[in-house]
Amino acid sequence: MKSFGKKTVAKEAACECGGNCGCAGGCGGGCCGQHGFGKKLFLALAGVAMVYFIFFLGTLINNNLKKHDTIGKMDKSERMITVNGIGKVTGDNNIAVTTIGYSNTNKEVSVAQAENKKVMDQVMADLKKMGMADKDLQTNYTIYPDYDYTAERGQILKGYKVSNSVTVKIRDLAKINDVLSLAGKYGATEVGGLSFTIDDSSNLKDQARTKAIEDVAKKADYLAKSLGVRLGNVVSYYENDASGGDYYKYSSNVMAEGGGIGGGAPDVVAGGSKDVVMNVSITYELAQ
Repeated sequence: MKSFGKKTVAKEAACECGGNCGCAGGCGGGCCGQHGFGKKLFLALAGVAMVYFIFFLGTLINNNLKKHDTIGKMDKSERMITVNGIGKVTGDNNIAVTTIGYSNTNKEVSVAQAENKKVMDQVMADLKKMGMADKDLQTNYTIYPDYDYTAERGQILKGYKVSNSVTVKIRDLAKINDVLSLAGKYGATEVGGLSFTIDDSSNLKDQARTKAIEDVAKKADYLAKSLGVRLGNVVSYYENDASGGDYYKYSSNVMAEGGGIGGGAPDVVAGGSKDVVMNVSITYELAQ
């Protein structure tokens, strides 16, 4: 009986870890420790779920308050106004551009190339003597078969045509006639028209942009006063280079009897002017 009583006391002491563990096989084998860990994990998950619920509830309340504040008011996207402006600056053209070239045909490609090179090398040499820089000379060189067409024999190869031209950018307008005089010289009979432009128009674009923005500001202020609203922050900005073509002070066909073709170029060739135009569009938010 004593031995049995001691075992009973030891068993009761071992079960002090959690009272009634609810273990099917008694309190041995670490059942009480596992039961305590599961309880802590459950409490932790319940706490996390509670935090998420509180956060969700707060967000829901905040969104409802925002909706309540905007009842009877226009949507933000509707409380905007877009104003367009234009700025124009006129600048003098300071660059002249023309093209001089030569084309020839021969049944032998190498012969055609040699003949063409002889003519164009002399043209290029004269341009260099005039002070034309390499960056202002752009060549265009092509070779392709040249055919004759007859009703009896159809397509017949005449030979190979070599075309070589150089586009010249003339920075010193006083040398325009010297360049045009190369037309017909050495056999260079292919001459393009003479056009004018502005070498660097970035400064003129800045001036035109400033004028366009000032035009927008003036219009926006007038509209705001007329509509009884106040302008807020700038929402968007857009600009577009709307510059037109070149404007000249002459109307004669420079190349009709130009250079070495049989007559002289005009004594005075004026470069004319060019309009640099910037369109600007600015969207403002209307203040409350």
